[in-house]
Amino acid sequence: MKFLNWKRIIQLLPIICILCLAAYLRLHRIQDYMTFLGDEGRDVLIVKRMIVDHKLTLLGPTASVGGFFMGPIYYYFMLPFLWAWNLNPVGPAVMVAFFGIATVGLIYIIGKEWFSKGVGLIASLLYALSPIVIAYSRSSWNPNIVPFFALASVYFLEKWRDRKKVSHLFIVGLCAGIGIQLHYIYLFLIVTEGLFLAYHYKKVDIKALLMLLAGFVLGFSPFLAFEFRHGFTNTRAIFEFVFAGKDTGFSMRTMLGTVRDVATRLFGRFLLTIPESGTLGNLPYTTRTLWICTQTTLTVIGFVALIKETKKYRLIMMLWFLVPLLFFGLYRKNIYDYYFGIFFPLPFFLTALSLQMVSRIRVFGKFIAGIMLISLIVLNWQGRPFRYEPNRQLAQVELISKAVVEKTENKPFNFALVTTGNSDHAYRYFFEIWNKSPVVIENSVVDPGRKTVTEQLLIVCEDIFCQPLGNSLWEVAGFGRAEIVGVWDVSVVKIYKLVHYKELNQK
Repeated sequence: MKFLNWKRIIQLLPIICILCLAAYLRLHRIQDYMTFLGDEGRDVLIVKRMIVDHKLTLLGPTASVGGFFMGPIYYYFMLPFLWAWNLNPVGPAVMVAFFGIATVGLIYIIGKEWFSKGVGLIASLLYALSPIVIAYSRSSWNPNIVPFFALASVYFLEKWRDRKKVSHLFIVGLCAGIGIQLHYIYLFLIVTEGLFLAYHYKKVDIKALLMLLAGFVLGFSPFLAFEFRHGFTNTRAIFEFVFAGKDTGFSMRTMLGTVRDVATRLFGRFLLTIPESGTLGNLPYTTRTLWICTQTTLTVIGFVALIKETKKYRLIMMLWFLVPLLFFGLYRKNIYDYYFGIFFPLPFFLTALSLQMVSRIRVFGKFIAGIMLISLIVLNWQGRPFRYEPNRQLAQVELISKAVVEKTENKPFNFALVTTGNSDHAYRYFFEIWNKSPVVIENSVVDPGRKTVTEQLLIVCEDIFCQPLGNSLWEVAGFGRAEIVGVWDVSVVKIYKLVHYKELNQK
């Protein structure tokens, strides 16, 4: 029996501790803090039908802009976790947390291999602690696992350059095929990697290109099947959005402002948790100025470190930083934090390199670097998600859904949600897994006999100014003239029960 290699265990102890910390920050009370609204309800509803009803899909969710659909790969990632958790929506959220923990480990591996063990440990620690990164690692949503595939893609692309193994390009292609289905912003990274390959074109042979293409086709295959069957409708919509849409275009004035904003937010939001621009503008002048100066300084030092500290990895790091920035400069709509998923890890690498650079200053260099690191750790620890009471959205939706079902008295019903910006899929998910689905009201062309209109309409009002009678929402208007026969306060909403007006007068 071999003895344990204690020397090896001690060497790995720091990263084991960091991974345990990352797991705690991403998994602790995840059911209480996870987001569960309409989009999340829509996703688990589709995956539930894949598991229970065997209705597989080749189409993913709609993109937030552009009018096209994403690929379905995220649903297939969700499937084993929703099944393992017995259709509890917390399962897919745990899956996202696992990807987040794996990303922390991959950051350590890359930092250690490319730069030094110290850089790997610092970068992975800061990434594990970042409150915004943690927030995106605790809920089920397709963009939330983009950082893992983006990082893996960059890692294996550089590994191919170093070792010339075509299998590494296969993984790059596979990540690209998956990533582009998770969020269309992944296209920016594909262009970045294309430029990297073009620079090393003498080393790219036919076999390597075929392996790259094979990986992409395999990763993209679920969506590719749909596109083949429907004449590449989504592909054409994506190209039209990028090259002819009103949401993209070149303007030097706006481009420079957007590039500067994205670059500073990349450091400020993820390393310093600086408030969003709207909140930042409401802060006192001194506080606001301090935040802006700090994030600008961190960005400048990070860029200096990018030039001075990256050495043989300078090209891939520069392209990874600059190409997405330039593409964001062409984007004219709001740029949200989750769009940065393709280079989430980058500011953490550059900050670790910055601290390494500062530590080499002869006088007090290590002391200054240590103070900077401790300050970042303390700042990010204070932003951990458990400092505030949880929203318990999942439990609230389940409670409200159960109350709706109870008010139906086990009779057929129609259902409506009056809200300012949510959708009803989260409620419908619980109705469906309980086999209590409401009847969907069809229009008169499909249902001339109005057989889809039941004797009662249950309405959940999330809007505090809700006026259910005469509401223009189709589910309400389609029910016809009605009278309220019950109102209940349940959790944070009101539930209304309506019946047909004529039937009420006949009683």
